[in-house]
Amino acid sequence: MNLHAQSAVPPEKGWRIWWRLTRPHTLTAAFVPVLLGTVLAAKHYSIHGLLFAAMLIASLLIQAATNMFNEYFDFARGLDTKHSVGIGGAIVRNGVKPGTVLGLGFAFFGTALLLGVYISANSSWWLAAIGLVCMAAGYFYTGGPYPIAYTPFGEITSGFFMGFVITQIAYFIQAGKIDSISVLASIPISILIGSIMLANNIRDLDGDRESGRKTIAILLGRKKAIQLLAAMFIVSYLFILALILFFSLSPWLLITFASIPKAVRAVKGFIGKTEPVQMMPAMKATAQTNTIFGFLLAISFLISNLIK
Repeated sequence: MNLHAQSAVPPEKGWRIWWRLTRPHTLTAAFVPVLLGTVLAAKHYSIHGLLFAAMLIASLLIQAATNMFNEYFDFARGLDTKHSVGIGGAIVRNGVKPGTVLGLGFAFFGTALLLGVYISANSSWWLAAIGLVCMAAGYFYTGGPYPIAYTPFGEITSGFFMGFVITQIAYFIQAGKIDSISVLASIPISILIGSIMLANNIRDLDGDRESGRKTIAILLGRKKAIQLLAAMFIVSYLFILALILFFSLSPWLLITFASIPKAVRAVKGFIGKTEPVQMMPAMKATAQTNTIFGFLLAISFLISNLIK
């Protein structure tokens, strides 16, 4: 965080404190993969509604808990102050007790674990082990002595677990197996989820450098990190073309291109900016790109399922 910038997020009151604590703009990283995996399975299999609901809620809870651990550990390490820029800050700006934030995160994990037991009992107990690994990744993203978020591997980790793994689990619990299409379709989503983390790290580059982090944005520098963000967007859209041209998937997938203006806005929003508060709209546009792209991708598969 930039400790000297004026806060872009004023103190909240009531339920808005708790809503902001979940960092809702990141929750699409949990929702989109579950939706995509389920829609892909629906082409050949009947959808189990309760399993879908359990998987969706569990994924949202794990993502929200990860955000709360982020809130707690950023505060514990002195990275968050009343003047920090970002959607976090329930502890430093709103007076929420650190122990409450940490406890709520573990409570969300506990609820997700119970839902995981239900999912595993109705599909495969191997998913219990995979789910525990996902939860561990969520905790150690900012927790533990060597947080993943402080390394160059934050984007890869978040994209892999939230994009690839969650999509495959959502598909598996409906189909009982993993399909090549579910693997391929999850790749652009994984890239875009990683882009959300990269956008966050570009915004926080100066403050993160001061705190000793070694994120990919710091290692590359601001200009090249923005170029990497643009490249991640480009690869995601080119991958859609590849799915159509080389894997004979429906041309309906091209409707994902309607999200390109958001991606362009995200990249342009970072160019020439140095203050975190100036880059907040670009961060928002990055998350919106993932949301719109993911929804349209799921819709395109749903349409192709219905017309065949």
